[in-house]
Amino acid sequence: MKRFILNDVITIEEEGRMAIGFVLISAAPAKEHEVYNKLSKVPEIVELHPLFGEYDLIAKIEAEDFEKLGSLVVNRIRSIEGVIDTKTLTGTRF
Repeated sequence: MKRFILNDVITIEEEGRMAIGFVLISAAPAKEHEVYNKLSKVPEIVELHPLFGEYDLIAKIEAEDFEKLGSLVVNRIRSIEGVIDTKTLTGTRF
């Protein structure tokens, strides 16, 4: 697994994972940087981008299956202090 940061974007290159999700994250006011820094330490987050608009961050996550993907969102992302709301979109491959 390769993990690197380029222009404040965290990217991990790894193959063989099955479930992909995109998590839109709202952070409490003035907690955006703190939430970003905590999320950047979650290994299943393969990309993390700050946003302007309704949501503050978007995270691309990967897991072995959709059950583990859901667990990741509930137990590792929503549990972070400062995260006030999430919306998860699951991906598929063509």
